[in-house]
Amino acid sequence: MRSITKLNLQYAHRFYNFKGEAQYLHGHTGILTIEVEDTVNPGVNMVFPCNEIKKTAWNILQNFDHALVLRHDDPLLPAICDVYEKQGIRNGAPNNLMTGPAFHTELATAYPECRLVVTKETMTVEGMIKIVYDLLKDKLNIVKLTFISGDNTASQEFPSTLSMSRCPCCGIAFDENGICPKCGCRRNSN
Repeated sequence: MRSITKLNLQYAHRFYNFKGEAQYLHGHTGILTIEVEDTVNPGVNMVFPCNEIKKTAWNILQNFDHALVLRHDDPLLPAICDVYEKQGIRNGAPNNLMTGPAFHTELATAYPECRLVVTKETMTVEGMIKIVYDLLKDKLNIVKLTFISGDNTASQEFPSTLSMSRCPCCGIAFDENGICPKCGCRRNSN
């Protein structure tokens, strides 16, 4: 069975070297749907609490919200960084509070202090699915991702790969020490 949740992301990007309107800097409201699969946990009668899926995903993906997403070779990138430097916001600003942890993967690097994500490939809906899966595959048993951005939608299914030991009291995964990070319950205790 699956638990399904959605996240909204507001971001700006452009398709560098693309022939069409998307070559210009523009913004979107993106809707990411995450489907997680497992057995129904008998303690809470659910696969995985949707609010916990959202919290786990949002912790990292908030770096895309109200961010500029540019490909690593886009000539706008150094210009944007220069403007942020001159404005005094390249290394953060007091009102830049909704940031996740910085990350660096083969596909993307987040600079949360300046609300910038630099990608290896152009950030299309298909590219976003690749990035999201890469960032969350070890945290959630994702079996399907769908990303909608404007009139564009992509979806991809993934094999179920994780088996998580989950808390019987609240349904979320135990940490590496066998303790529920939400309620403190210990694995194999009632």
